Parts: sequence; structure tokens; C-alpha cells
Amino acid sequence: MIKNRESFLDHVANQLGRPRKTEGVLRPNYRASPQFEVLKDASKDELVMVLREQCAAIHTDFKQVDSGQLERVIDETIAMYGAQSVITWDDRRFHDFGLSSFLNRPSVSLWDNRDSNRSIELAEKADVGITFADITLAESGTVTLFSSNGKGRSVSLLPRYYIAIIPKSTLVARMTQAAIHIQQLAGEGRLPSCINFISGPSNSADIEMSLVVGVHGPLKACYIVVNDK
Repeated sequence: MIKNRESFLDHVANQLGRPRKTEGVLRPNYRASPQFEVLKDASKDELVMVLREQCAAIHTDFKQVDSGQLERVIDETIAMYGAQSVITWDDRRFHDFGLSSFLNRPSVSLWDNRDSNRSIELAEKADVGITFADITLAESGTVTLFSSNGKGRSVSLLPRYYIAIIPKSTLVARMTQAAIHIQQLAGEGRLPSCINFISGPSNSADIEMSLVVGVHGPLKACYIVVNDK
């Protein structure tokens, strides 16, 4: 539900010194739309290769597995980071991908929407946050996360390390396709409360153009592509 939309738009029009135009507004029909041409014919396997190459550019570890190997590879990644405590989403996909026993470990906490303050504290203390990707942009190496009950934003932002589980079926070429999907969700009234676009570990080159990784979020990130289709 959008609140105060009419009064906000009335104010904008007033500041522009003209009445609001509420009819006859048409979406532009551009003669060229190059954004739809990039990687438009790429297969899922080709998009995996694009994603793998981009991960190297954004300082992100990359692994590809079959679903039966997923828990073992997650354990290997956690060990590689020297981590112990984990927080995850309370997400049905963990069970669908055979990770039920992983969630039951004493070292693993699930996001509890009934006590979000406690969950935020657990995320702050956790070594690793693990989520599934809802959409994955191969061109930029970006995982797209839809927040909802059980899928707190802090899981991917506060722990020292971040692991994104990427079903291969979620791969799209670039932001163009992700935006189309999100627009469809909005039209169906199913737009998430928050959408995060994450491209590897946090980094900044604001100071003298010197890149520093791990400034205001996870120090390291790993993308694990699961061959689901």
C-alpha cells in the first residue's frame, strides 16, 4: 500500500509550477534497446561461466556443485574461512536442497522473525551468514535477495563472511531481466518489503581510489552455484 502518493505528487507538480498530468502519459517507445541484447541468447551454462569470470573480478570465491554435494561444500567453505558460528534464513529452500541436518547443528542459528532484535544480535556475532539467491545477475556477479518473514536483511550484511547459495535456475543475464521480474511481482502485488543487490564482499575506493575490501560488511563472500536445472 502506497501512502500519501497523491499529496506528494501534487507537491512536486506545484514546485514545478504546473498542474499534474494524470492522463495521456505514455511509456516511451525507444528506437534502440541495447539493454535487451546483452547475453540474450546465453544458456544457463554460459551464464555460469560469465558469473565465474565476474566473481574473480569482484574478489568473490566461486564454487559449482550438484545438490548432493552442497552440504559438504558449505562445510569446506566454512573451514576455509576458519569460521564456526553460522546464521541462516528460515527458508524452505534449505530443506528442499537437502540441508535439514545442517540447520539442526548447535552452531547454526535461524533467523526468527518473532524476535528480530535477538536475530540481529546473533547475526552480529555470527562468523558466517548464509542465504539463497532469489535472482542472480551473471554480468555483474550480483545476487538479489528478497526480504520477507524468516529472511532478515542482517544475515547477509552483519556476519564476517557471507555465502550465497545460487540455484542455477535463478541465473539471468543482467539487471534488465531482474527488473522485469521485479516489475511483474509488483504488478501481482507481491513486491518484497526490501530488495538487496549484493555484488561480492563489501568494498570501497572512496579514499584516493585505493580499493579496500571488507569496509562495511562481510570481509569475504563465496557464491555456490547448485545445478538444480
